[in-house]
Amino acid sequence: MERKEEAFAARTTDRVVREFEWGLEWTRNWPVAASDGAPASYLAELSERAASDSAAFYGYKTPSDFRCENNRLRFTSPVQTPYPENNTVHGLWFRASRPKGRAVIVLPHWNAQLQQHIALCRVLQTLGISALRLSLPYHDLRMPSELTRADYAVSSNVARTVDATRQAIIDTRSAVDWLQSLGYDRLGIVGTSLGSCYAFLTSAHDARLRVNVFNLFSLHFADVVWTGLTTRHIRQGFEGQIELEQLRACWKAITPASYMDHFAENQKQSLFIYGTCDTTFLPVFSEEMLREARRRQIDHKVVVLPCGHYSLGQSPFKFIDAYHICSFLLRSL
Repeated sequence: MERKEEAFAARTTDRVVREFEWGLEWTRNWPVAASDGAPASYLAELSERAASDSAAFYGYKTPSDFRCENNRLRFTSPVQTPYPENNTVHGLWFRASRPKGRAVIVLPHWNAQLQQHIALCRVLQTLGISALRLSLPYHDLRMPSELTRADYAVSSNVARTVDATRQAIIDTRSAVDWLQSLGYDRLGIVGTSLGSCYAFLTSAHDARLRVNVFNLFSLHFADVVWTGLTTRHIRQGFEGQIELEQLRACWKAITPASYMDHFAENQKQSLFIYGTCDTTFLPVFSEEMLREARRRQIDHKVVVLPCGHYSLGQSPFKFIDAYHICSFLLRSL
């Protein structure tokens, strides 16, 4: 299976090893401040303060320009960036005929194409659950013209990665506002890979999301980027510039480990799915998260599949995965 995962990863030929950057300019609009110092200590202090007051860090003003035409949702992101394309949030809307107040936000994986995850949304729609596929920051319709991959979402630019994650969580919470304005009150979220991290952080800060599916997940953000097959090129950009402990500190505000207690504060039902042969989100990081969930008595179900990160998207695993996701949402929403 490891050889298969390597082969799947090798199909992508446009990965770029980008120059390491602290990216301090990306912190200017964060609602936290720190004393001046070396970039590593400055970002670590900012991240510590952001994690300590995450309600402010992930707080926002609801957008006033939601527009849904031909089942395509658009609105202005509350987090503005230097890239106009990225500042408009896009969603594909799959309204069920009789949803009974049930709706799910679907957050795709890193570098997902626009057409991906649509099949899942259509199945949910058929089953009576409305689904909103949300484009992640710097992905598909939000991708800056100079990119061919969503490199600005996760990269060797330390602060930009934090800013992109903050934007993803705030955009998703804004989408929850839109669903609520339509009368939906039984709300869930499905995230895959990077989308799973975003989904967890969003749900930890939004009590309205009562049902969660974390499809390929990790307790840690920095460790996945440091050790993962898919992010080897990012690790290359880090080498000689930053150590793992420093990266963990700088990314404390965006790692699920910082918010397990937040997540446990509200009654939620969660499905965790991971693969035993995952070389991108190593199983040890998934199992750590499950231990933390059990320790806090979080209501959850676990599905373990004998596959890797890439092979989850192949037959037969993609069908098994979809079955577990859809059946869980039908029972829980």
